[in-house]
Amino acid sequence: MEPSSASGEALPSNTEKNGPVFVKSSSYSSDDFKHADPDGPGLSLSRARSIALVATVAGGSFLNTASIQSVVIILPSIGRELSVPNSRQQWIVSSYSLAFSCFLLFWGRVADIYGKRLIFILGSVWVTLMMATTPFMPNEIAFNLFRALHGLGAAANVPTAIGILGVTFPRGKAQNYAFSTYAAGAPLGNVFGNLISGLIAQYANWRWVFGVSAIMAGLVVVAGIVFIPHATINAASRVEMSAHGTNSSPLSRLSIDWIGVVLITSGLIALMFALTEGSVVGWRTPWVPVTIIASLLVIAIFVLWQSRLERLHGSQCGHTPSLLRPPPLIKVSIFRNLRFSAAIVIIGFFFASFGSFLVYATYYFQDFQGLSPLQTMLRFIPTGLVGALITVIVAQLLDRVPTFYILVCGNIAVPIASLLFAVPISPTTSYFAYGLPAMVLCVVGADTIWPCLGLLISQALPPEDQAMGGALITAIGQFGRAIGLAISTSVQTAVVAGARGMPVDTEEVGPIRPWEPESLRGLRAASWTNFGFGVISLAIVLVAFRSRDIVGKTTCSSLAQGRPDPEEDGERRV
Repeated sequence: MEPSSASGEALPSNTEKNGPVFVKSSSYSSDDFKHADPDGPGLSLSRARSIALVATVAGGSFLNTASIQSVVIILPSIGRELSVPNSRQQWIVSSYSLAFSCFLLFWGRVADIYGKRLIFILGSVWVTLMMATTPFMPNEIAFNLFRALHGLGAAANVPTAIGILGVTFPRGKAQNYAFSTYAAGAPLGNVFGNLISGLIAQYANWRWVFGVSAIMAGLVVVAGIVFIPHATINAASRVEMSAHGTNSSPLSRLSIDWIGVVLITSGLIALMFALTEGSVVGWRTPWVPVTIIASLLVIAIFVLWQSRLERLHGSQCGHTPSLLRPPPLIKVSIFRNLRFSAAIVIIGFFFASFGSFLVYATYYFQDFQGLSPLQTMLRFIPTGLVGALITVIVAQLLDRVPTFYILVCGNIAVPIASLLFAVPISPTTSYFAYGLPAMVLCVVGADTIWPCLGLLISQALPPEDQAMGGALITAIGQFGRAIGLAISTSVQTAVVAGARGMPVDTEEVGPIRPWEPESLRGLRAASWTNFGFGVISLAIVLVAFRSRDIVGKTTCSSLAQGRPDPEEDGERRV
């Protein structure tokens, strides 16, 4: 049966082979679509171009993960050539992560104001240039600086990619497939990063890792220019923006909250720096807690400032935006939505568990078992292969299975993966007995949770805030990962120090030693910590999402707004 509008007119079907892929919700009338851009992606994108578009924006997530993981494998090679001591090699990775995490919110707002397509392409161009030039830096300072500049570009295209998906694809199957496919970018990037760096480290110069990544980033730039439409707002989103009274005047486009940008960026930089260095210099080093407290105060001031701007402008844009009274970067009132806030907290705890699991699995294989980078890489390949399969399955389940069940499964999988490395299984046991199941479970968790929560947060935000929503999701995940790793590292260091008969607050306990029982105790303690993060995430799901609402089937953000979907509720009553 052909879908029809509220007035009885037939809407474009997705059943034709080469016709438009997407069908608009019946809650919008045919007149709404008549006033929409006829070339808007929601109405006229072919199936092939839709697939190409999703693959293009998923390339941002792919390259972000690959950029981190590939460098982790070649850290010893970079350190030897640039004469970087072991105690400072972490900054080769952290400089990228620091810039990436701290500029996400800024670029999210800029993309929402000046255009998601433009910022995605410019960010990808910048990433390409930085990847191509970074390996030629002659010393440690210059190398770390260009790694930070690389992270600055990635912060522009990753959240923008999420925003493009949120406003291009209407709610339903099309958006479900888009978000699920995007979720596959991270695990595939992880596999690619391990694979390419392992092979190059074994057979060629480490600089080729950056060269290959630069070529791939260049392909993303070309694909972005070709496949991302200029009008990345579907008809339903245009109607929603009109209902919200969105102001698109030139004055509003200039009204970026620069005070908010300075506050949140400086606060996040200080917090990330302290968390990164705390596990190296020791948490009792005086400047570490002082910096953490100061950064939290700055972030608190940012929240108060955003609340003031939101009250000033009002929910219906009571004041015209200006350079002196800009709209807020983040609408603080959205956090009053219980499920939205719960989703944000779940993302933080989940990535504290998932991100730390991947790091300590690498330590276990490469440092404790003494495997080569290539052998370690082979053990991570299942994460990408299974991840690609899971995205296809989850896309089919999002509009059929209650979100609660999907989230519970995902939040059970990752803690079990950590548990397999925490329990006293003999380290001589075959990888296929516990390592392989753990790798499969961790990616099952990641690729089920992210599409669900990504869709929920996207539906809770208006079209003009979609890139900011993507920035918020990514930033919370990054900070969850950073805080989780800092805590896990502290636990691991304390356990190893105690096992070796050293003071717990010793700054330099020493590295993980191959097949040393004390090192194994520390690794298992860290895995128990990661297990705890996963259990907290699961507990929040059990409390906040106890309903049969289906996020992939919701047409009016009922799940995102914390109320049952009328259609689903009617089905239950029948």
